[in-house]
Amino acid sequence: MENEFDNNIQEETHSIKDYINLIKINIIPILLIGITGSVVSIIYAFTARDIYTASTALKIQKPQSGGILSSPLLPEFSDFGSDRFIANEIEILRSRRLREIVANSLIDSFKSIGEPDSFFVLLDQSFNMEDNGPELKSKYDLMEFLSKIKIEQKRGLDIVEISVESHMPFEAKMIANTYADSYEELNLKYTRQQLSTVVEFLKSQRAEKFKELVNVEERMKLFQEEGRVINLDERATALIEILSSFEAQKDITNIELTVAEKNIQQYRVELDKQNSSISKYIKSYAAEPKMSGLQQEIAKKELERDLAMSDTTMSDATKSQLFSAKNRTIQELQDQLDKQLQVFKESIFAASPTELKDLSLKLLTEEVKFNSLQAKFKNLVEIVASYENKFNELPTQTIAIARYKRELNAYEKLYLLVEEKYQEALIGEQSTPGNVLIIDEANRPVKPSKPNRKLIVVIGLILGFGIGVGFAFIRNYFDNTVKTPEDIQKHNINVLSWIPKIEGIVDNKEFEFIVASKSDSIYSEAFRVLRT
Repeated sequence: MENEFDNNIQEETHSIKDYINLIKINIIPILLIGITGSVVSIIYAFTARDIYTASTALKIQKPQSGGILSSPLLPEFSDFGSDRFIANEIEILRSRRLREIVANSLIDSFKSIGEPDSFFVLLDQSFNMEDNGPELKSKYDLMEFLSKIKIEQKRGLDIVEISVESHMPFEAKMIANTYADSYEELNLKYTRQQLSTVVEFLKSQRAEKFKELVNVEERMKLFQEEGRVINLDERATALIEILSSFEAQKDITNIELTVAEKNIQQYRVELDKQNSSISKYIKSYAAEPKMSGLQQEIAKKELERDLAMSDTTMSDATKSQLFSAKNRTIQELQDQLDKQLQVFKESIFAASPTELKDLSLKLLTEEVKFNSLQAKFKNLVEIVASYENKFNELPTQTIAIARYKRELNAYEKLYLLVEEKYQEALIGEQSTPGNVLIIDEANRPVKPSKPNRKLIVVIGLILGFGIGVGFAFIRNYFDNTVKTPEDIQKHNINVLSWIPKIEGIVDNKEFEFIVASKSDSIYSEAFRVLRT
């Protein structure tokens, strides 16, 4: 056992000795290769251009339901799918549309700044225009560069970081901030898309109603200038006031119906892309008899309340009592409607994927609102028709001026209502924030992030000498020549005799003289052993 242990130690000692001898034999090529690698790394480290990194951090949060124009039917609706939502937003950040927007903004910024020395990656390095200055990359080349920008979500957080590298610190900062600003604007546009549609529609209605109001005022003025001014009695004046009020309510309800219809169409298109059966189910649920009956009853009670309030023969105290009673009835009906909506929430939220819940809730809100407005509009049409019959019973001599008065009052009230709705929608649009918040804007980097010159030199030194040692091992592996006694043993060759090397021998004659003159020397003995 001890002999085996000693042999292992001896083999290990011989192995280490072999390695040392191998390095000694190849010391010159190892040094040459190591020094060459070190010199190359040093040259590269000190000639490589500095790279600056600028980063901007964004907080992305899920948009919340509701707003100024729409009161949420189910305000307790909770958040869901944040991780998936942020993953979708990162894909938007990398989308072709956003990269095109950023590329156009960068081109405009480059032209407005007019300092080409502050840019590098935006310039086409294949052109060298000494007279006209450097050439800016095309929009598509810029989009290709933007696709390589680093966009990452910080683990476990709703924070997304955009990092840009450039040889110019100002350029890195500008690209990072431009990317973040463009994404924020695009996100805000998406978030306000529905409200913007409503605002544009109400804006056109506002201009149209104002034009009609001015037209009526001009015709009224011409009528009065012709000298056909007739004083209206109190009954006619009160009738005109009531009729014009209900006509204005009818027209504004019709406008609200159009807005609700536009919203429904938009939500259905978005929902149909994911699950068309859900939108059909919501439509049928909102129009089922119990839901429809409650909505019609609420609209009927509201009109009864408004009719009672317009009755000039009723005292103020009676009006107040009636107003309170009607409101209590309306509130009870509204509570019943909310219970039905709660049942829908529990059913649709349990069966739908989480990403469809918010969209389903919005569509249901608009469907219910649309059905309620339809019931209200139908009742208003009937009321206006009944008051028109009374209006047509006015004396012939007063009906002409009464028509002008009625038309003028109706357009004035309608224009004020449209203006009010327009201002509400405008405020709602401007006050609706996006779901992107720029936490940290990119600052101009002071120090380069790359290259790490010390690390490059160290790696070059290690690689150089490592390659040199590797070269020595490979060379030894393919070398079949015998340089040491151990090489003979490795090749399983039987040794007949060892002839020691005599130091200081110049030629063979001197060697023969030493061997022949000293018969008892180890050299002579070695030759005798070989001869035997």
